[in-house]
Amino acid sequence: MPKQFLEAGKIVGMHGVNGDMRVECWCNSPEFMCRLPRLYLNNGHIQMDVEKIRPHKNIVLLKLKNINDATSVLCLKNEIIWLNRDDVKLEEGEHFIQDLIGMDVIDADDKNINYGKITEVSATGANDVYHIKNKNNKEYLLPAIKDVIIETDIDNNVMVIRPLKGIFDDEN
Repeated sequence: MPKQFLEAGKIVGMHGVNGDMRVECWCNSPEFMCRLPRLYLNNGHIQMDVEKIRPHKNIVLLKLKNINDATSVLCLKNEIIWLNRDDVKLEEGEHFIQDLIGMDVIDADDKNINYGKITEVSATGANDVYHIKNKNNKEYLLPAIKDVIIETDIDNNVMVIRPLKGIFDDEN
C-alpha cells in the first residue's frame, strides 16, 4: 500500500523576519510544490495551511498561516515538509519516486527472474535511471524508458521490465 504522506522538502532557513521560510524542494520542481494547497509536518500528522508560496531560484519561499516571526521559523529549521498524495494529480504513467524505492524488479517474459530492488532514481535529463541492487548487492542501472518498463504496479510493489541486452549480463 502506498504511503499517504510523502517527503516534499526541508525547511533550511528563514527569509526575512515575518515568518517566511526557505524550503529545499525535493519535488520535480519548485513550481510543483507551489501548486499544493497545504503542507504537513511530523510525518504528515500536522497540517499546515499555506498562506503564500512561490518559487525562488532552486528553492521555495513559503509562508505558513500562524507562523509570523523569525523565531518560529528557526524552531522549524531542518524539519521535513510532507505532502498528501490526495492533493496531487499525477499524469498517466507518472509515479512518486518514493513509491518506486524498494520495488521488486522482475522480468516480463520469465516472472521467476527477479533482478533486485530499486534503491535510487537519478534524473539524467533525457530520462530517469533506476538503480537496482540484486541479492548480492551488485548495482545495475536501468533506463526508465517505455521500451524497458513494461508495468509499474505500485499496489503490489513490483516493476515488470524487458531489459536491454547487456544490462544484467556481460553481453555487448
